[in-house]
Amino acid sequence: MTVKSDKEPTLTDVLDRLNELSGEVAELSGEVAELSGEVAELSGEVKRFDERFSNYQQATQWVVQLAFGLIASATVIVVVTSIFK
Repeated sequence: MTVKSDKEPTLTDVLDRLNELSGEVAELSGEVAELSGEVAELSGEVKRFDERFSNYQQATQWVVQLAFGLIASATVIVVVTSIFK
């Protein structure tokens, strides 16, 4: 209830406006609570992603180490074989 006039607002006008603001604050509080829940859910998803990424990184390191080991073994076998022929 907004009245454009040169008169000072009455106590009733002030109370009406306070009630409107109180309703808006309650609505915003609900929205903040909803957003907090969503943030908590996203935090859980990020933790699961971090765990999966860490597992992927470790698996990749193991594959690289295995590849280098196989290459080194094959190189040694080729060198030893060529020496003894």
